[in-house]
Amino acid sequence: MTRRSCAIYATGILCAHLLIVGIALLVAQVFQTMIQERIKKEITLAENSRVLDGWINPPPPVYMQYFFFNVTNPDEFLAGKEKPKVTQIGPYTYREYRPRENVTFLENGTKIFATNPKSFVFLRDMSVGDPEVDRVTTVNIPFIAVMNELNSYSFFLRSFVSMWMGSMGIEVFMNRAVHEVLWGFKDPLLSKLHTMRPEVDEHFGLMYNKNGTHEGEFVFHTGEKNYMDYGKIDTWNGISQMNWWSSNQSNMINGTDGSVFHTFLSRKELLYIFAADLCRSIHLGYVADTEVKGIPAFRFAPPSDVLAPPDENPNNAGFCVPAGDCLGKGVLKVSVCRQGAPIVVSFPHFYQADERYISAIDGMNPNVEEHETYLDINPTTGVPIRACKRAQLNVILKRVPGFPKTKFLNETIFPIMYVNEVSFHVILSAAQMRTLLLIVTVVSNFPVIIVGLGAILFVVLIFLVCRNRQRKVKNLRTAKDETAYTQVSNQTEDSPENRNNQPLRNGSYIAMSPVEAQKC
Repeated sequence: MTRRSCAIYATGILCAHLLIVGIALLVAQVFQTMIQERIKKEITLAENSRVLDGWINPPPPVYMQYFFFNVTNPDEFLAGKEKPKVTQIGPYTYREYRPRENVTFLENGTKIFATNPKSFVFLRDMSVGDPEVDRVTTVNIPFIAVMNELNSYSFFLRSFVSMWMGSMGIEVFMNRAVHEVLWGFKDPLLSKLHTMRPEVDEHFGLMYNKNGTHEGEFVFHTGEKNYMDYGKIDTWNGISQMNWWSSNQSNMINGTDGSVFHTFLSRKELLYIFAADLCRSIHLGYVADTEVKGIPAFRFAPPSDVLAPPDENPNNAGFCVPAGDCLGKGVLKVSVCRQGAPIVVSFPHFYQADERYISAIDGMNPNVEEHETYLDINPTTGVPIRACKRAQLNVILKRVPGFPKTKFLNETIFPIMYVNEVSFHVILSAAQMRTLLLIVTVVSNFPVIIVGLGAILFVVLIFLVCRNRQRKVKNLRTAKDETAYTQVSNQTEDSPENRNNQPLRNGSYIAMSPVEAQKC
């Protein structure tokens, strides 16, 4: 066997092995599984480090920016002369600390128990003013809560309570310091009720008793059995399904808490997040590719059908409580899980909501840049790099017989405040993330590289085979061309007669014999 043939056979064997091994690795996803385990290990180690370090090395910063709607014409609005006019004041910014505590692995490491207490520290340099000095005129929510509670009682009882509250100077609107509205104050109406019903707390605040507390006890899946389940909530406060809403689908606790997602995200999938403050799960869809600190990310945001009415999104029918009692697009009544006032949540300035809610309040200016909720997630690791969670708190104002101060009110969803939660959830540093992504890119493409090398060798093999065939054909043609005609005669070649006297004649070349190669 010639050297050329050996080279062809060796190339063919190597090509076949590379193609078989590369395709097998791609189908079996061996390297993808290795990458998922590596990513999960890196992130788990980083999170465990955060948990152990606690306050010494706090997690990436989370900033809570509170914006309030100050009512400038409360008297004219109550008199039915004008629609309400509000001006936005804020932000009042607080640094939020949210370490994971009481971390315990369950069921052979397939689940993990944790609590996430939150505490807040005011940041004056990131705020418009001092919340203990600045004042805001807003709806008196304790008044609305009591009025709403008495709505099912007799007209005479409602009238008596209305006169009683009027004698204490309690009005539909109140003027309080921002700090009081946010973190709580001793309310005169609730204090009176507390003397009659001790279970009623005499303090009120939008964030009352939420500084230093957590939103519940969570059990998460670790992804040990299936990486797609990584970070998903198994139970919240011991339950796997809520009972506030009017359908089983609406009561489901779907998705993660928004801090982590599974690896290798797709642009086509929907991400589910359980929002404890909304008492429900919401979904986010892919919006665009983006980049944060040099790290590639997918932007996911809630589509317009998240808070759409049932006629636009039948899956939302279960959020109408009682069944069939639905609000319009872009708002959600959450008073079913928060006893008291008829609280409604929406996106800031009624972003993505019905125009009737926007036009009912003078001062609403919704826009995507300031009011959209979104998550920028690195698709390879599933780690949120940047997040902006925005939600608005509203209350329903309407006419209640027996309360003369409401006689000119039409049902209005009245904005109180909204929060802009901004965070950079980079568990790994930007440098660590870029290094990990480089390793992931190289390793995940290793089977493709093997297949590519096999394809290149296949092309080389074809070239060598073709070249070898061309050489054989050329050699055959050369052998044919190197033949000549020789003379046949009765005389010997060496006789002088043949050399000098015999003329060359036509037809004397009648036989062929090999001729020596020409010499130069």
